Amino acid sequence: MLTASTVSNAGSAVAACRHEAGRALGARHHAARSARRAGPRAGIGLRFEHGREFLETRPRVGFIEVHAENLFGAGGWPLELVERARRDHPLSLHGVGLSLGSTDPLSQAHIARLAGLIERLEPALVSEHLCWTSHGGVHANDLLPLPWTEEALGHVVRRLDAVQQALGRAILLENVSSYFEYADSSMPEWTFLAEVAQRSGCGLLLDINNVFVSAHNHGFDAETYLRAIPRSAVREIHLAGHVRRAVPGGELLVDTHSEPVAEAVWSLYAKTLQRCGPVPTLIEWDHDLPPLSTLVAEAATADALTAACCAAQPEPCDADA
Repeated sequence: MLTASTVSNAGSAVAACRHEAGRALGARHHAARSARRAGPRAGIGLRFEHGREFLETRPRVGFIEVHAENLFGAGGWPLELVERARRDHPLSLHGVGLSLGSTDPLSQAHIARLAGLIERLEPALVSEHLCWTSHGGVHANDLLPLPWTEEALGHVVRRLDAVQQALGRAILLENVSSYFEYADSSMPEWTFLAEVAQRSGCGLLLDINNVFVSAHNHGFDAETYLRAIPRSAVREIHLAGHVRRAVPGGELLVDTHSEPVAEAVWSLYAKTLQRCGPVPTLIEWDHDLPPLSTLVAEAATADALTAACCAAQPEPCDADA
């Protein structure tokens, strides 16, 4: 919800913001053609429960995002919904199943389905997670963190490069929330993430709620993390809600995508706008779904912060594009 304090804090946080909107996906890989490019206006995750209302009301959001694996079927309502919705809104495909950090072989069938979906829907953005989700052919219903080591770094880069070569385009890689750390880690997560982007040519999907959650759970400074991320690599931002859970000895934050974006996360978002400029931003809400209007209102809050960023700078800004 947009509050006076949110706008006030944003105004000071974005005072030095520079315009960097409209950056292309290109890196070392060719970008696929897209019907529309996602601009800096905020979008929402399109959930199938909201589908008919979305098509009827056509809310004024910047773009829509869907989980790619939900569209791997040959047809049905989910695919029809997305094909109709993308006529008026740029589309982002967000993957959860490639298991880039796993030691299992990359699933060529999965990659082929994803490539076919990209060919059919021509998304503006394609993304996956920096995590592993399978081992020995057994799949976990979670996005599990990696050890931050040079060995793991090389492993992820090789697999990511193979995926990007197969898809014929650079993809975006998202940081995940975490609740445990590996004793063998030899670098901080933010260094690992920046190095993956540098070595692979991928872009980054910066999930600010995940940074906040992990910072609380592991005791590092969220702003230190954000300052270490190369701003030229940030092509999309995710915002979502979390919950607090009491645990022995303290409190754990859990990234549930079931609550409004927290004020502290909005503040980090404003500081990210200050550093990176306007970036396509998505409101995620996957559980305990509220009315569609609530997601649209959260996107409007993100737009208000971006507008404050643009108002604070002398150069023209296309935040309303």
